[in-house]
Amino acid sequence: MSDPIVVTQPSLVSLDAFARQLEPVWQSGIMTHNGPVMQELERALSKELQVPDVVCLANGTCALQLAIRALDLQGEILTTPFSYVATASVIAWERCRPVFVDIDPRTWNIDAEKIEEKITDKTVAILPVHVFSRPCDTVRIDDIARRHDLPVIYDAAHAMSVDHQGQSLLLAGTVSCVSFHATKLFNTSEGGACVSHDADLLARIRRMRFFGFNEQKEIVDIGMNAKMTEVEAALGMANLGRHDEVRQRRKQKYELYLDGLSGASFVTFQDFEPESYNYSYMPVVFDSEERSGRVVSALEAEQIVPRRYFHPSLNTVPVFAPQESLPVSERIAATILCLPLYDTLADDDIVRICRIVASC
Repeated sequence: MSDPIVVTQPSLVSLDAFARQLEPVWQSGIMTHNGPVMQELERALSKELQVPDVVCLANGTCALQLAIRALDLQGEILTTPFSYVATASVIAWERCRPVFVDIDPRTWNIDAEKIEEKITDKTVAILPVHVFSRPCDTVRIDDIARRHDLPVIYDAAHAMSVDHQGQSLLLAGTVSCVSFHATKLFNTSEGGACVSHDADLLARIRRMRFFGFNEQKEIVDIGMNAKMTEVEAALGMANLGRHDEVRQRRKQKYELYLDGLSGASFVTFQDFEPESYNYSYMPVVFDSEERSGRVVSALEAEQIVPRRYFHPSLNTVPVFAPQESLPVSERIAATILCLPLYDTLADDDIVRICRIVASC
């Protein structure tokens, strides 16, 4: 029996290439604590992304958590209901309250036209998500934030290597939080980072990731353990040189899906500009939840595993307290599937997946 086709797989260099990056770690004996390889990765990422500075962290969730802490936020944070649960759970974990705003039916990002009506005297920040790497309406969101004197924390977990309006998308807003999880375009197995044009904010996050110590080893802030290890940083250094190649292969496979599903009138795709997208996922929306369920059953019968990213709509999750119905998010969440997409997925398998989907 052949192996299942899963929704995604990590993009990895050869073991030999990884081992070469590990050699200085073994030679130094430094495994963590702001090690030299992690510092090298921060510099390399800063150059690759053309941003002033990058603060590497244990994961993307820690990045969001430390951004909220470093901004001293207490109150309500406006965010999207159409995201992975980490987006909202981090807000609640930091003793703030997520207030959900419905999404745009074309982009699936937070609807910028609906943000302002949710702002109250309890609102302390806006936390949008670049869903599947599709940039939010950053101009509109940042204009609203300036007029209401609110910071904007972008959940850019999906948005590695996306340029928007002539610069890295990660420079939008007050701070952006990116994930280097194994499923992302660029990965360090686990990992993440904060990026900002605010040097003081990044300096505080850098202290907070290591228990509040400054460079003189003085405890000057409240902190936590959110450090990236040297082993993870070494994997990042090995993977960084090939992530453009990985992106191009994913784009080719995404386009093969578009061609294969072009005759399926019951399928719609996310609206985006090709130059501002990194093709990390293959999300499709069906005309009904019932059809989506049929597709899941048909694919799983062939050992093909799609995923319901993102289901359910977070405004319906009881742990976040009752909130009003948000019809667009609830409809998209009920009818979306991410089909398998990764750089080593065979083209013949994509053709077969399209044939199964179209038959449903």
